[in-house]
Amino acid sequence: MNQKIHKILACIDFSDYSLMVLSYAIELAKNSNTEIVVYNVINQKEVHMVEIASTYASSKISVEGYVKDLKKYRETKIKGMIKEHHFEEKSKISFKLDVGIPSEQILEAVNTENIDLIVMANKGRGNISRVFFGSAAEKVFRHSKVPVVSVRDRKIFKRKS
Repeated sequence: MNQKIHKILACIDFSDYSLMVLSYAIELAKNSNTEIVVYNVINQKEVHMVEIASTYASSKISVEGYVKDLKKYRETKIKGMIKEHHFEEKSKISFKLDVGIPSEQILEAVNTENIDLIVMANKGRGNISRVFFGSAAEKVFRHSKVPVVSVRDRKIFKRKS
C-alpha cells in the first residue's frame, strides 16, 4: 500500500509530551511537502467550570472573554514552542485551537482539516481522569479513520528484561 501523507495533525496539550509530539510530527514530515497542523483543544469541562464559577462570583466572569484570553495565551505558547525549537520548519506548520471534548474534536479535525495521520502522546495532562472517563488518546486510537502515531518517552517506557 502506498499511502501519501499530505497533512499531519500534531495534538498537543502543553503536557511534558507536547514538544516530543511536535518533534515527531516534524520528523515524519521531513523531506516532503507534508503540512503539519499543531492542534490544541480547550477542554469543555474547563469552560463549564468557569460558567459555574461565574454564577457564584460577586462580579460576573465573562466566559467568552475567558475562552478568548485562553486561546490567545495558548496561541502564544504554540508560536513560542515553534520559534524556540523548530523555527526552520515554521513554513510547514499551522495551528488550530478549538473548544470541546478533546477526543471528539480531534476526530472531527481529521475530517475538517483533511488529515492523513495523527501524532499524539499516549498520556497527557489528565492522567487521573482517565481512570473515570477513559483517556482522549485511547478514544482517538479506537475511533480514528486515519493512522495514529503514539509518542512515548523512552526513559519512562523502558522495556523490562
